[in-house]
Amino acid sequence: MNNYFELKININPEIEDIVSDICFSNFECEGVVLAEEAYKDLEMTSTTRGTLRVFITEITNNPVEILKTERELLKERGFSDEELGSWEITLDEKENQDWSKKWKEKWTVTHVTDRVTIVPSWIEYSPKENEITINIDPGCAFGTGTHQTTQLCMVGLEKYLKKGDKVADIGTGSGILAIYAMKLGASSAFGCDNDETVIDVCRENAEINNVKCTFELCTADKLNEKYDFVCANILHNVLAEIMGDLKNIMKDGGLMSLSGILQEKQPVVLDAIKREDLEIIDTITQDQWISFVVKK
Repeated sequence: MNNYFELKININPEIEDIVSDICFSNFECEGVVLAEEAYKDLEMTSTTRGTLRVFITEITNNPVEILKTERELLKERGFSDEELGSWEITLDEKENQDWSKKWKEKWTVTHVTDRVTIVPSWIEYSPKENEITINIDPGCAFGTGTHQTTQLCMVGLEKYLKKGDKVADIGTGSGILAIYAMKLGASSAFGCDNDETVIDVCRENAEINNVKCTFELCTADKLNEKYDFVCANILHNVLAEIMGDLKNIMKDGGLMSLSGILQEKQPVVLDAIKREDLEIIDTITQDQWISFVVKK
């Protein structure tokens, strides 16, 4: 067996999915694991340090330089050093001992709400009566259902999606929100992303879950259709930039779930919501994250 490479990055655990997505987009990697270590100082104030472990099959470029560049891009988008973490990086070559299974050890069944449960594709699970299950391969793309930002969108869908709604998921990642929309009774679900590597993953996840969704490589500004319900789980600054494009694909009276927003960054998104004359009908929070459901 060929050896593999283990990349370790010290990050703020709250941006695990963001950094994971960067790694999947730039490297030949099969999975990630976030290890957290808790410390207390003399005043007994606890802090958390996260180490993202990335399992890479082959290195064709310089991961350290790429990550330094990506970190600077995130800072340009408004993230502080505190929000990002240090991004101290180590890269080690490891002897292959079923490495492709190691990252799976972290993943287990996730109960998002009383109604929906996320099940990794390799785990057998017997759902309760009336429980919706979504089978996802967590190693493949952003938005696996374990992160707060994805769960906030799922809560918004569960609360406000009407049967027969036509749904769009902008920045679809793994396709989980489009899949959940179909399981909740949407008449159709469309997902798009600007990362070509995730589109096949989305289609595979939809097939695993026995639902029909459409996935394409594109962005909101390229769409001509109008939707009853739009999901956008994206970085706060990107949401602000494309809020007009998102509004344009909403039907009159349509709803949109906005997520990916750290609570201290919400003013950026709130300004964009006000600029586009959208009405906030619900605010949902989880830990340090906030989500808005808005109406056109």
